[in-house]
Amino acid sequence: MKVNTKTRYGLRTMIEIALQENNRGILQKDIAKREDISEKYLDHIIAGLKAAGLITNVAGKKSGYMLTQPANELTTYDIYKAFNNDLALADCLEQGKHCNKEEFCAANDFWNELNDHIKEKMNSVTLKQLAEKQNELHNQSGPQLYYI
Repeated sequence: MKVNTKTRYGLRTMIEIALQENNRGILQKDIAKREDISEKYLDHIIAGLKAAGLITNVAGKKSGYMLTQPANELTTYDIYKAFNNDLALADCLEQGKHCNKEEFCAANDFWNELNDHIKEKMNSVTLKQLAEKQNELHNQSGPQLYYI
């Protein structure tokens, strides 16, 4: 399983938005600069997050972005689903698909259990937790020390 770029950048974008504590939100150009994402590509990320109802403009066009829900109510799986269908590690696990070997297949049981574990992990990690971790990492980095 490999998470696509939109999902990875979407998560980073959501962390940046969650870190903003003012009512003005954060501008797209600032997200692009902080996360080293092109503004053109970030347009697609923002559109996906808005379509999923995860973010909104603070005061219309050309304004900053804010979360539509508190960061502690959004999970990494919510963000994943903004860019993907429901998680299915194998074709036989996709909704609406039926495999005639499903009831007698040890591999299906394995993929199903693994799929459930990944979903559980993604649902257990909130955006608030990641934003707090990002803050910790930022505060720890401080000025870089070089030893000769």
